[in-house]
Amino acid sequence: MSVLHETDAGSPPPITTFGPDFPFAYDSWITHPAGLGRIPAPRHGTEVAVIGAGLSGIVAAHELMKLGLRPVVYESDRMGGRLRSEPFHGAEGVIAELGGMRFPVSSTGLYHYIAQAGIETRPFPNPLDAATPSTIVDLEGEQIYVEGSGDGTLPPLLREVSEAWREALESGADFTALQAAVRSRDVPALKAIWNRLVPLWDERTFYDFIASSPSFAQKSFRHREVFGQVGFGTGGWDSDFPNSMLEILRVVVTAQDDHQRMMVGGAEQLPRRLWRLAPTALAHWPAGTSLASMHGGAPRPGVARIARDAEGRLAVTDRWGDMRSYDAVVATCHSWLLTTQIDCDESLFSQKLWMALDRTRYMQSSKTFVMVDRAFWTERDASTGRYRMSMTLSDRITRGTYLFDNGPDRPSVICLSYSWMTDAMKVLPLDAGRRVRLMLNALGKIYPGVDIAAHIIGDPITVSWESDPNFLGAFKGALPGHYRYNRRMFCQFMQDGVPPEQRGLFLAGDGISFTPAWAEGAVQTALNAVWGVMHQLGGETLPENPGPGDLFDTIAPLTLPD
Repeated sequence: MSVLHETDAGSPPPITTFGPDFPFAYDSWITHPAGLGRIPAPRHGTEVAVIGAGLSGIVAAHELMKLGLRPVVYESDRMGGRLRSEPFHGAEGVIAELGGMRFPVSSTGLYHYIAQAGIETRPFPNPLDAATPSTIVDLEGEQIYVEGSGDGTLPPLLREVSEAWREALESGADFTALQAAVRSRDVPALKAIWNRLVPLWDERTFYDFIASSPSFAQKSFRHREVFGQVGFGTGGWDSDFPNSMLEILRVVVTAQDDHQRMMVGGAEQLPRRLWRLAPTALAHWPAGTSLASMHGGAPRPGVARIARDAEGRLAVTDRWGDMRSYDAVVATCHSWLLTTQIDCDESLFSQKLWMALDRTRYMQSSKTFVMVDRAFWTERDASTGRYRMSMTLSDRITRGTYLFDNGPDRPSVICLSYSWMTDAMKVLPLDAGRRVRLMLNALGKIYPGVDIAAHIIGDPITVSWESDPNFLGAFKGALPGHYRYNRRMFCQFMQDGVPPEQRGLFLAGDGISFTPAWAEGAVQTALNAVWGVMHQLGGETLPENPGPGDLFDTIAPLTLPD
């Protein structure tokens, strides 16, 4: 797939994750032949600590290495972070995507690295997607069955909900004009619309937006129920109803909820392949150098403490007591770990930033997968003519059930349940076996004639991200009033105006971005941190390819009064 998604002559430019809060063209910056910038020769080989070997940490380390610096990556558990592809035992290449699994093509920075890593992608089987044979919406014991995308023939109720959602976006967020500005990368137009929407919707919930919009207000409560369960794009939205409406607007205006693809073989390949990748354009280091070769094959242990040493440098102590000092550190770990698991000196951040980091709210998420002998859902029931099983959205405990066909003569995979928040908390105490039995019982009510259990082979795989000590949740979900906190975290890479004791430690990761849960946010904040480190060490970008910090003053996110 083309990184920048070139379009035919005369067709409109594609929608990309360009802003809206910070409209910087990250895809253009990382693909420019001039490179990201230059580090002074005396600084070549300088060590920079990178805390976390998830996507954000590996992208930051990869680009720092290309600049001629020596990243030192620390990882407390497993490379990949929330790109976690868990293999089923006994079946080659059959995996469960426990973390990120669907990646919108509007994520052009992400797809740059997917292409560099040589990873194949294919359409993700979302509900009501052309790539999905069929979808069943099960609500209050009644089912709506749709094949493919519905091809313009959605049942009346779903069509009414879809139209009400489009009308709500138009009337409440000037959606067509906003998305046109994103498409054309018209910064003044984008800023004019978005800066008006920020104070309007920061302190109001997603549900408020839906319930107060004229298009939904004139319809029944059931329409809002169905929208919460089905949504359009990735599925149900109701777990996001308490979140700030700004969070949802960012997703839909940049098409992150649409045209999504999956990485064949698993998303965890991406950070692992970048770890082993030897770049062709590489300052200072000999050809063939990779992050893996710099580290002897594995990252350093997890971090226990970050403080200043006697010389004012940043001292990073790992879990076994080894302390090393650096002029710059990139921290990509969950922000809560800086107060709960890592002894991070309080003076390294302002109290306002600590407030933002601590008040960040993370959403719970659970998935339960089984491997099955074949993709039996591609067969049709002789009595009904329907597919035997469908991608399923339900108000039952399963919530979302996804079907992954690995091709003929290979085992396939069912994500029996993908749930959020209170639904995820309901299964938190349960082991994998009990979760599977619970989900099979619920699906048996929807598919009474299908014996799913008879097709299961191997052991189930499950995850509850909130119980993982390294993550404490699936991803950030901003509540009303959190825009100021988000801005403080995102803009932290700009450090010229802060006291010396707060310089040199740069935050990155999707939780620092304005687009949590999306890999593009991890990529963009990693690149912000790379610019920050380069600036900290006396480097600079080239005039023909300015970086995010060079253009910051002209495109900075709106500042709301405290």
